[in-house]
Amino acid sequence: MGQVYCKAPATTGAFCLSEAGPTAVVFDVGNVLFQWNLRFLFSKLIADPAELEWFVTHVVTEEWHFQSDAGRPLAEMVPELKSAFPAHGALIDAYVERFNETLPAAVPGTHGLVERLASRGVPLFALSNFGAEFWAKFRPEQAIFDHFGLCVISGQERCAKPDPAIYATLDQRCGVPAGQLLFVDDRADNIAAAVARGWHGHLFTHAEALEAELLIHGLIA
Repeated sequence: MGQVYCKAPATTGAFCLSEAGPTAVVFDVGNVLFQWNLRFLFSKLIADPAELEWFVTHVVTEEWHFQSDAGRPLAEMVPELKSAFPAHGALIDAYVERFNETLPAAVPGTHGLVERLASRGVPLFALSNFGAEFWAKFRPEQAIFDHFGLCVISGQERCAKPDPAIYATLDQRCGVPAGQLLFVDDRADNIAAAVARGWHGHLFTHAEALEAELLIHGLIA
C-alpha cells in the first residue's frame, strides 16, 4: 500500500506518516487517471517494432514532448523538429493531429475512485503536466473532469511539476489549506515537491493501493 507522507522536521530531512488527515484530493492525469504513452499512437503508424522504438527515442521523444508541457507552442516545436527530421514529417504531424490517441483509456479503477469521492462531496482538483493546446482538445472529451473544481495545467501556466511554483498556483486557487490536500502522482519527484509544500502525497502504483489509502482517511467508504 502506498503511504501518505508529510515532511518531517527540517533537522531530520526525512519523511514521516502524517497525523492530520487530508480532506481533498489532487490528481495527476497521465498514468494516474489516463494511460499515457507515445507508443499508443505511433504503434498504429509504424509496423516494425525496432523502427517504432527508434522513432520514440530519437524523433518524437518524451523529452521533446515535455517542451509542450512547459508551455512552448507547437508552432515553434513542430517546424523545428520537421526541419531536423524531414523524412518523418507525416509522423510528426500525426503527433499534433492525433495526440489524444496517446491517452487511449482510463487507468483501471481510478475513475471509479473519482466517482466515489465525488459522491461523498470530497473536493477534487487536477495538477498535470499537459500541453495547453493538447488539453484544449482532450478535456472536452472527458466527462470525468466535470467532477473537478479546478484543473491546473502546466502548459497553460508555463510552469511544470516539480517546480514549486505550480503547486503554489493550485494552493492559491483551490481554497483548501495545503495540509488538507492529498496529491496522487506516479512520479516520486512530483510527490516530493508536494510534500515540501506541506501537502500529503500518495505515490501512485495502482488503484487498489490508492483505494486503501482513501479508505484509511475516510475519504471513501
